[in-house]
Amino acid sequence: MTDSNNRPGVDGGDAVVSAFKAVGADYIFCSSGSEWAPVWESLARRHRDGEPAPEYLDLTHETVAVGMATGYGLVERRPQGVLLHAAPGLLQGSMAVHGALLAGVPMVVTSSESTTYGDGPGQDPGGQWYRNLSIVGGPHHVAQPFTKWSNEAAGIHTLPTMITRAAELAWRAPAGPAYLNVPLEILLEEWDGREAKPIVQPGSMHSSPEEVDPVAAMIREAKNPVIVTETAGREAGGFEALVTFAEAWNIPVVEPDSAVCGNFPRTHPLHAGNDIGPWMDEADLILLVNCRAPFYPPSRRPAKAKIVVIDQVPQRPHIVYQVLFADVYLEGNVANTLRQLAKRAKDLDEETVTARRAAQEERHAAEQAAIAAAEAKAAQSEGVDPVLVAANLRKLLAGSGGVVVDETITHSRVVKRHVQTADPDSYFYVQGGLGQGIAVALGVKLAVKQRPVVLTIGDGAFTYNPVIPSYDAAKAYDLPVLIVVFNNRVYKSMNLNHRRFYPEGAAADTGEWLGTDLHRLPRLAGFAEPFGMHTETVDTADALAPALERALKAVADGTTAVVDVLVTR
Repeated sequence: MTDSNNRPGVDGGDAVVSAFKAVGADYIFCSSGSEWAPVWESLARRHRDGEPAPEYLDLTHETVAVGMATGYGLVERRPQGVLLHAAPGLLQGSMAVHGALLAGVPMVVTSSESTTYGDGPGQDPGGQWYRNLSIVGGPHHVAQPFTKWSNEAAGIHTLPTMITRAAELAWRAPAGPAYLNVPLEILLEEWDGREAKPIVQPGSMHSSPEEVDPVAAMIREAKNPVIVTETAGREAGGFEALVTFAEAWNIPVVEPDSAVCGNFPRTHPLHAGNDIGPWMDEADLILLVNCRAPFYPPSRRPAKAKIVVIDQVPQRPHIVYQVLFADVYLEGNVANTLRQLAKRAKDLDEETVTARRAAQEERHAAEQAAIAAAEAKAAQSEGVDPVLVAANLRKLLAGSGGVVVDETITHSRVVKRHVQTADPDSYFYVQGGLGQGIAVALGVKLAVKQRPVVLTIGDGAFTYNPVIPSYDAAKAYDLPVLIVVFNNRVYKSMNLNHRRFYPEGAAADTGEWLGTDLHRLPRLAGFAEPFGMHTETVDTADALAPALERALKAVADGTTAVVDVLVTR
């Protein structure tokens, strides 16, 4: 730390604000708790005196606070600050924190406990900590399973640097949320003004030429290689580097169902769909690029392929069981590794490359024909087929630079296949449990205010979301998004599993399908009406395109729009 002038009267709240400013946080996402009065006082003083501080967002639900930090971090890839309330607020937000861990989003999450319960010197923290807010062992122990790092700030003098360390740990690969418990008594303690040093972007680790050259030789010798990726596009420059690499070697790219972001243009001739199955017996080389769990079940080993894993941190510490069958690891920065391999695409066997290119062109043409056929069939069906919704979204967003955030389950393949995003940071799938989608979409919008943001969501997922706090945030902070509900009036995935596990069971005999029916819900668009948002409910194919067009225009004019589409399946 570096000494600065002592400013009498400032306390731990100012130390927190100062530290978040030093680590480069653009925003502090806060779900209010009684411990944060010192932070609020610091911000009020800084605003009054014209001193710099991160922008503060006052949010009314923990999932919204963490989810918005996740959405913003997906695009900006830098740690932001999140303030939750005590152990209960941390528990309420824990699903979203775990989602940030799975999504690889850096952030510093903080909350408090009491250490004196009013029996120590200084200000009384309040009896609520003694009665029902505290948790045995402290909230940092609660946070350990779903964060990258979890600790407590033990004193005012180390508080700023603890926030610095948390941010640095969160930012480094594998990026993810770090948690810091900051007791209220420390927040109220007088701070001597010593500030944390600003942090810089993490350095980059690169695979050496001695490691890259043999892999280039393996690719050169392969007759039928394939690239499989889940999160290459999550890395800075990864999307573009993967395109360069695939084009240099003429290798098809598969984005399996487990892909959680846009990694490769879905319109590109080398895009080979979402099914690795056809390659399991035929490929002689599989290149896993940022691919956490390519094979399911994990024991499903490729018949003859050598496997090269290209990933800065291939063994994800937060994955309970992970099987990659790797023959070679390249563990440097992914974008750099791909660029190095692309430069080595020389002296290729033209006959082999020509045959590979022709085979992929045939696959790609067949896939495009299948997409067109599915959309033509959907257009002729009674009611609104989900394929028609996704196809209309593709047409609506063409050329707009739009971003799709997806929280569908039953329809996720339909969204990916027919919306066909083609640009970096244009598609994100919400990670972890359902119920975060609206908040994540708002966070993405916060990062890309000039681009349209569309949330595709199922009716079941919609009901898990904290809808009212999310709409409040959208309106309060001028973050208009388009929400399109794929509403089939059922928890379809639950129903499918019941039918799969018990095809001839009692439910199949009687029709008593429990845990699935959502017909009793009111029209979902109606929840947006008290906020003055644009709402549409669509149940016919003819009404779909005009409704989506009106909704996107409303978003462009500055208001969130909700289109509840009653789909046929």
